[in-house]
Amino acid sequence: MRSPFALWLQHLWTFSLCLLWVAVTRAGTLPLNCQNNCICASDIISCPKKELVVVPSGIPSYTAMLDLSHNNLVRLRAEWTPVPLKRLHTLLLSHNYITFVSADAFILTPHLRHLDLSSNKLYKLEENAFSALKQLEVLILFKNSIADIDRSAFDEMKHLQKLYLSQNHLTHFPGELVNNREILPELTLLDLSFNQIKRLPVSQLTTLPAWLSNGLYLHGNPLTCNCDMYGLFWSWQVRQLSPIVDFRDELRCNYFSKDKVEAVNIFSLSGIKDLNCSAVTEAGMEVYLGDTVTLNCDTKHRGMTQVWITPGNEIIQMELNEHVKNHSISVLNNGSLQIYPVRIEDRGIYTCYAQGNVPNETLYVTLNVFNFTRHVHQETLNTAYTTLVGCVASVILVLIYLYLTPCRCWCRPRDRVQGEDRDSIRSSVLSATPNHETTSDKAALSRHVAFLEPSGDLRGQNGKLKPNGSQETAGIKGSPFPPSSPHRKLSDPGSISSVFSDTPIVV
Repeated sequence: MRSPFALWLQHLWTFSLCLLWVAVTRAGTLPLNCQNNCICASDIISCPKKELVVVPSGIPSYTAMLDLSHNNLVRLRAEWTPVPLKRLHTLLLSHNYITFVSADAFILTPHLRHLDLSSNKLYKLEENAFSALKQLEVLILFKNSIADIDRSAFDEMKHLQKLYLSQNHLTHFPGELVNNREILPELTLLDLSFNQIKRLPVSQLTTLPAWLSNGLYLHGNPLTCNCDMYGLFWSWQVRQLSPIVDFRDELRCNYFSKDKVEAVNIFSLSGIKDLNCSAVTEAGMEVYLGDTVTLNCDTKHRGMTQVWITPGNEIIQMELNEHVKNHSISVLNNGSLQIYPVRIEDRGIYTCYAQGNVPNETLYVTLNVFNFTRHVHQETLNTAYTTLVGCVASVILVLIYLYLTPCRCWCRPRDRVQGEDRDSIRSSVLSATPNHETTSDKAALSRHVAFLEPSGDLRGQNGKLKPNGSQETAGIKGSPFPPSSPHRKLSDPGSISSVFSDTPIVV
């Protein structure tokens, strides 16, 4: 017989096992049971609506698809699977209560291609949250509470093609996801609908290729109405891109009037007088003679084969490029048409036929060629600049001549003979006729320069000059020449003009 102590130990062990079983059952950590808890069909494990708190243990390594949706999972850490699941390509975790996903949670699932985390409680995408999923193609995150995305959350995801972020709390457009093609180079669909985005980086979005704009969904956001955004969506409407064709009625924006805020359809902005938005049409390219021009066939789908038709109805394909002497037209690897050098006869409408597995697409590009080279145009600008500089230099020289030339003779200090005064100079009889004195006589004379002013009254009635008026002309004091008659008459008006001339006279 067993001792009472042994019996007591046996009962204690049994009781402990019962408590452990209850705890395990309540915590949901029971081993995988393909008969009661889950459905196991070959490499598919489906455990939906089982009120699981944690992932069941014992998931086979050959599992290719795992469905854990509609449960009570809260966190996803690295230990959720103790063995590598190298064949797992689809993981469904939607409709749980997940608030946190560890950066190490997917280290043991390196070949996952489809991950569904929709309808959870995620509020932030942490640093390198999905960087371990290098083969992931589809990531579904709609209907969470995501308000912040770390810049490194999607690093190393070179094969991600579709990212669903609809029905979250994003307030800013994550421009780095589409502008930096090195982060997500294969991305073709980005769903940002029904968030809290109010403004769009229109200047950045207008430069996106059509195959990326064709998968950018922005409807359901409280956008602020403006003409730039209207022009962006109008150009997408002209191209018949999917976000506009499929959700045209849901593309609305908030128009702020004087006393209220009104949600209006974006395409009705042209009828609002305060905004005065006009329709946008695609403009052609303008180039100069001799330039190298590249015409883009901006298709809505990737992997298309482009065939070009020139204005002269010539077919240009990648295998059948046209090369003429000193002129070539060729199709590049990305489907664009390159022309070098551009000639006048190259202008016109070029047609691009894009062919592939999806419906074919036809695009038209208008090329306008200026009838002069860019170099000549630059020379014209240089000539105008040179002319302007010459005019400025001329003005400066005139100013120097007017204000910086040496003093005129009348402002210089004059050597006066003893007893000579101002009145004697004014009354001197001067003549512009050169004298014929000898050299010795000229050296003996004291030379003076004078500008004469009338000493008498030469004005008659109404202040007019008397052309034949009399004027006394007294001789210069100390002059060896006798004075003329005391009453000399001016012969004509020309004499008067000569008297008032600025021409210096040597006496």
